[in-house]
Order: sequence, then C-alpha cells, then structure tokens
Amino acid sequence: MITRRGMLKLAGIAGAAAALEGALRMEGALAAGETTGTPPPAAVALPFALTTPAHIDAAALRVRDLATVSAYYRQVLGLEILARTADGEVLGAGGVPLLHLIHAPAAPGPEPGSAGLFHVAYLMPSREDLARWLVHAARIDVPVDGLADHNVSEAIYLSDPEGNGIEVYADRPRASWRWRDGLVTMGTQALDVDAIVALTDRSVDSYRAAPAGLRIGHVHLRVGEVEAARGFYQTALGLDATRPERPDAAFLSSGGYHHHVAVNSWQSLGAPMRRPGELGLDWFAMKVGDFRLYSGQRARLTGLGTVTETAGGIEARDPWGTTVRLRPA
Repeated sequence: MITRRGMLKLAGIAGAAAALEGALRMEGALAAGETTGTPPPAAVALPFALTTPAHIDAAALRVRDLATVSAYYRQVLGLEILARTADGEVLGAGGVPLLHLIHAPAAPGPEPGSAGLFHVAYLMPSREDLARWLVHAARIDVPVDGLADHNVSEAIYLSDPEGNGIEVYADRPRASWRWRDGLVTMGTQALDVDAIVALTDRSVDSYRAAPAGLRIGHVHLRVGEVEAARGFYQTALGLDATRPERPDAAFLSSGGYHHHVAVNSWQSLGAPMRRPGELGLDWFAMKVGDFRLYSGQRARLTGLGTVTETAGGIEARDPWGTTVRLRPA
C-alpha cells in the first residue's frame, strides 16, 4: 500500500510541510511532418474549462534535448507522439495535439529572473484520473515541486528535464466554487493525497496512457510587470479578472472558469523582453468560439500594432515577447 508519506517520499518530497511550501511558491502565497498514424480524436466529454468562449488549445516549448524531454512527457504524463515535424514533435492525448516540442539544440537558455513560462497546467478529466496518475508518478519516482488544494482544484507541481514548469490538476465540481462580485475564492492548503489515491487501486499502476480527455486547462506566465500584462491579457484579449487585483499576480479567464491565464512577477519583476529564440515557452494557443470576442481581439491587437495574420487565425506577442495564437473555432 502506498501511504501519503510513502508517496511524498517517492515523489521526492520529505513531508507534507515541504509539499505545501513548494505549492505556495508555485501559486505565490510566498514571496513537413511524419505522422504516427494515430486515429482521429474520439468524441469525449470536455471539462468546463474547454467549453468557455475562449480556452487554451495547445502550447509549444523550445527544447535543447528533444529525445529526453519527449520521453519525459510520454513516460510521466502518458502523452503520445502524434506527429514528427521538420523541427520537432507534436505530443497529445486521445489524438488531440497538446504540446509541440521544437528542437533547438543551440538556443540560449533563459536568464535568471527572466519572463517566460511559469507552468503549463494539464487538466485531468476527473479526480479518479488524477488518483491514477498520482500512483503512477509515485511508482516511477517522479520528483515533484509541490502539492496543493486550491479550493477550486487539486494540483501537483513538477518540472520537466529542462526546467519547464508543469501542473497536473483536477477541478472540483463547479457547483462548489465560491464566487462573489465576479471573483472566485482560491487558496493554497495542504493536499489530501490519501483522499485522492483512495479512489484507485494503489497496489497497481493503471495509468498506462493519458486519458483521452486530458487537456491544457491553463497557462501561467512569468512577467516583468503585472499591470502591463493585465493590459494585454485582460484589455486586449478580453479575458476577465477572477481574483482581486494585486501588484504581483493576476488570474484571468473566459466564461466563468477560475483561470485560463495567470501572470506573476514573483521571480521576474522588472524583466525585459525575452531574447528571440530562447529555450522555454515559444507560444501558446487559445481557441475562440465566440465570433464577437474574436473580432474584438483582432481589432484591439491590430490597434496595438502587434497582430500578425496566420493561416489558422492571428497571433500577437505580449509585452515580453511571448507569442499568443488565437484560433477561431
């Protein structure tokens, strides 16, 4: 039987206090392609985060060691290779592309305190799926950076071999989220690992592949100034603030989700524009199903002079050079 203490130890955390401290840091309470022949995605029930007028669709990382990073996401998260391209690989779940890995062996690494990725958050379809993944992570000795209960969700934080942050989480039922004046209650408390893993057979590793419904639920970014980030993601992209305003972080969403995009300056206050082509987050994409929202985004970004037309929609760079792709659904 895998106990809470045993799971934390296997995961590389000495105890619950260290796990919570790591999670607090994660969420700021502390200062031409070859395909693999994968069949088309089967219809699955989408979580609420994917049913809103706009939602996260995919992300891309520039990586130095493609083989190592790809193996990590396949072994740890259970993603599969959907395509091999001229410059990398496309990984996904249930036939749906989620993560593009761009091979950049000579790219410079990010400077300490720079803007960029805080984490890409992978949303499990259910708490039971999160339980199966937790047992899997413990059994293959995956080091984790933190575990936390955020009221609206239960989350585990880790980092890939090149330091790109990852969150693996499951949402609590929407009916349990507490809203007041358009703002949702989110905290950071100790995660009840026992209650989660009790939902599965802890004696076996039944997580052989990512669930077909696994998606990217949100993206969390490091920025140099939160107010400027809010001006881009809230004003230009039309996302709604879901947490009280604070100088060091902002949480934004579409359609009443707790957050699709978060930004913080906890480790990056004053950071300049990112260097072109550096390792880390290359772009992330949002799918926009509301035509009026998409038209407004296009108009506002055009006014800012940051929009570029693409075959599948438009893209723009935030104040620190991170590319955001907007794709009409």
